[in-house]
Amino acid sequence: MPPPLLSRSLDPILGVFTGVLAYYLYETHPRTAMPEELRLKSLLRWKYAQWQKEREQKLLGTGEEHIDWQAIASSVEVEGTGKDSQK
Repeated sequence: MPPPLLSRSLDPILGVFTGVLAYYLYETHPRTAMPEELRLKSLLRWKYAQWQKEREQKLLGTGEEHIDWQAIASSVEVEGTGKDSQK
């Protein structure tokens, strides 16, 4: 194992920082400039909006708003009285 460059805990931080800086320069350099819709920031926004939309549809699709709590309570009462009469 090679010796650490700075320290065991600082080397990974330096590596991550260098990678993030390199990717930022890659995206913003005039020679390799990507269209705005292909940059990581806009792709992450699109993916987050898509995830929010799917989550909203999933939450609304469960039908929690349409639960008839009175029917559930009355069925529980009926089951409770049925068990009492069997004893």
